[in-house]
Amino acid sequence: MKEEKKINFSVESVQDLNSSNIWSMTAEQIGKMWEKERLEEDFSIVEDKLLNIIRLAFEVVHFNEEDEREACKYTNLNWVKFHHCKSGKGCVAIRRKSINRITDLSYENVKHISAPVLLDLIDKNFGGGWDSISLALKDIIESGFDISTTQLPASRIHAPGGTLEKKIAQGYDVLEITKGTWVEAIFAKKKDPVEKLRLEPIRKEYDEDGNPIFDEDEDNDDNEDNEDGLDGDDADESDDTFYSSYSEEAEVKDEDEEGFPIEEE
Repeated sequence: MKEEKKINFSVESVQDLNSSNIWSMTAEQIGKMWEKERLEEDFSIVEDKLLNIIRLAFEVVHFNEEDEREACKYTNLNWVKFHHCKSGKGCVAIRRKSINRITDLSYENVKHISAPVLLDLIDKNFGGGWDSISLALKDIIESGFDISTTQLPASRIHAPGGTLEKKIAQGYDVLEITKGTWVEAIFAKKKDPVEKLRLEPIRKEYDEDGNPIFDEDEDNDDNEDNEDGLDGDDADESDDTFYSSYSEEAEVKDEDEEGFPIEEE
């Protein structure tokens, strides 16, 4: 897969790189920003972290620039070189990780390829179709794409109003694999990115003694809870009201051995 030569305007500094935007960057962009900023104060603190982010989408190689034989390996083949912030640590060469085979797919990079590229990788997988792909790879693919398949006789696959025509109208790309007199159609459409919900923790303020400060709304809520829950003195009064609503027990009469009441003479 060729590296796209487009400018990412959302990244103004190499320190803006993260696991999401690194995929839209080119090696040339990263190298140019790195060389511009590497001599800044405290850059060494974030250097290793940035290299780990770059590794998600790029091959990263460390080498001795003074070794001509070694340095010659990284003068072509889309390698871009830049230096560590400390001169003694040598040089770094990076290039985009290639996706030439279906086995090159991962949960990270599958979300950054198009449906036609995916179907081309499937087509190059010995022509075996969807069933020839391992369950582990299917899981990776389906994490980034909606996939469906159908098998029809070659004479019916392009029938007007059929499955193929409907799927294409729904935005799917299709790969047709001939299997004798039948054709397997594999449909793929990129999934929309899912926005993660972030829960903001409730922040409380404290006074000089370390006691939490409640606002008026919280105080009102507490008062309402007390009224509904009948805390404190209200609870005692409620108990008295509860028991006073019952009449005194009737006088219990003595009974004989067989359970009949004993009449007083």
